[in-house]
Order: sequence, then C-alpha cells, then structure tokens
Amino acid sequence: MLLCRSGVATRRESDHAPAAVIAVVVPCYNEEKRLDVDAFLAALGEWPALSFRMVDDGSKDGTLDVLRDLEARAPAGRVRVHVLERNSGKAEAVRQGVLAELEGDASYVGYWDADLATPLDEIPVFATILDERADVDIVLGSRVKLLGRRIERRLYRHLYGRLFATSVSLILGLPVYDTQCGAKLFRNSDAAAHAFGEGFLSRWIFDVEMLARFVDHWRSEGVNAEDRIVEKPLRQWVDVAGSKIGVQDAARAFVELAQIRRRYRRVLR
Repeated sequence: MLLCRSGVATRRESDHAPAAVIAVVVPCYNEEKRLDVDAFLAALGEWPALSFRMVDDGSKDGTLDVLRDLEARAPAGRVRVHVLERNSGKAEAVRQGVLAELEGDASYVGYWDADLATPLDEIPVFATILDERADVDIVLGSRVKLLGRRIERRLYRHLYGRLFATSVSLILGLPVYDTQCGAKLFRNSDAAAHAFGEGFLSRWIFDVEMLARFVDHWRSEGVNAEDRIVEKPLRQWVDVAGSKIGVQDAARAFVELAQIRRRYRRVLR
C-alpha cells in the first residue's frame, strides 16, 4: 500500500519495485510547521532503497530541530541532515545536496519540495521509469490536469505557469510542459555532475538553467536531449498553503529567464 500526504491509500501505477538505490534531496527553509515527518518515515518504511538528504537552508525557526528529530527516528543512515549556515536560496540548497549525493552510491538522485505538494509515493514511479529505460536520464514531474488525477493549482499560478512554460520551451528548444514542478529524479551520471557543478544564476527558476546544462552536455556527445528526458504526469499535486513564491517573484522569473537565455545562447541556438 502507498500513502499520500493525506494518509489515504493509493494504487501503484506499476507493481515493479525500483531496483536501484535512490537518494532524494529535500530543501527546507522555515518548514517547522509544514514538514510532515510521518510521511517521510512512512516512505522509508515502504521502500528500503530510499534515503533523504534534508537541507536546512539557514532556517530562522525550529526547522533544524524537526530535521534532527526525523534523522533520529529514521533507520540508521537513511536521513542525512545537511546544514547551510545562512539562507542561500532553493537553488543552492538543492545544488549542494545533489552534489553530495552524486558522490555517494545512489544510482538515482533527485529533489522534492518539502511541502509534499507532490506525494512521496511518486518517487518509486519515477525510479521505475529509469529502471526500465536505460536511455532516459531525467524524469520530470508534470502537473497536467487530467481526468482521474488530482491537480489543484490556484488559477493565477496555473495561467502564469502556462505562459512561463511556453517561454521556457521556446528558449530551450524542447517541448517541455512543466519545468518548475518540484519533483525530479536523475540518473547518477556525468551529465548530472555537469548540470549541478556550478552555482546557478537564479535562486528559484534554476530548473531551467539545469536543463540547459544537461542539453549542453548531451549535445557535446552528439545526443538528442529529447531522447533523454521523460515528463511524468503526476497522479496528485495540491497547492499547499504557505508558498514562498509571490507575484513579485513571478515577475522576476521572466527577468532571470532572459539572463539564462543570454548566458546559454551558444548552447541553445
């Protein structure tokens, strides 16, 4: 049985258990009130090959205490708390966490939003795609509202998201539907090391720059980027109260998108 955030049992899309070791990075900033410790412990109990690196991004509340409690309650070694002394933004928190895991023994490394808008039971679904398709390096969660799926987004965020995604698709030259969903899983590879090796321009839309770096690496090897990425429509994504992205952040994202385009013009032309 799989557990979603609400604790309601859901059905597996595949009965195939992931064969690989999976490490998921969870960036946390002031998540003391929202972090669902029980959900993380349940996921660890369900999938023995799964571990989490919880990155405290200089939180000013009791987040670090919550993370230490999770680490103490989890099976030995399967929750690692990574502390950034000052707030550096989601991009750097994810980057440092992913780099640390790429140096370990995980076959697949990813990152997941701490609010669990995407339930943790999607992780083995993503991993199964990588298990079954050796040609794929990245699985991206995609918030597509379809019959039989529960995708709940505020209207303005949905409309902004569609405009932003269309702009990103044109810049990257990839027919990507959703770059900004906080649920992604990668094969541990040279391409991933290249994508996360240096700091990102943006604190929030770093996902776009990350994909540009993957494209750069693949093209240097004569590989078609579209053959390496799978977008997986999520079964559930619920817009969780307390989001740290506001209207001003949304506007700034387009400015940063233009900066990314200028920096990677050679790669993306």
